[in-house]
Amino acid sequence: MSLNNKPVSETGQKTSPDYGSLVRFLVEPFLESSTSLSLDCEHAHGNNRVWIRLAFDGEDKGRVFGRGGRNIQAIRTVIQGVAKIAGESVYLDIYDESGGTSRRETPSGSRSQGRKGSPRRLPLPKPNSKPRS
Repeated sequence: MSLNNKPVSETGQKTSPDYGSLVRFLVEPFLESSTSLSLDCEHAHGNNRVWIRLAFDGEDKGRVFGRGGRNIQAIRTVIQGVAKIAGESVYLDIYDESGGTSRRETPSGSRSQGRKGSPRRLPLPKPNSKPRS
């Protein structure tokens, strides 16, 4: 199978991976109750894009994201790897339990909303070797 071609089913039609089942399989072990997971997967067949929307209880957020975001980054890496093999782009939106706040991830895994980088520090002035008059 080539990276540029979608997987082909037995009937000869191109198929898309089951992202919903994959995400559910990867996220559920981190949840207190698997019923708290809401998952929506939307395919845009014309341009090979997939939007995955997740929501779960607030107390599960720490376990799903993991220390320093390691768990969610690993989940993103797996999803993006599958999408790359299928020749698709995946967008992952994670919502809070009320459904209000979204953190959208681009296919490369960088955030498209929100966070600013740390402020740039200017170098300290060098002390003059000559006294001022």
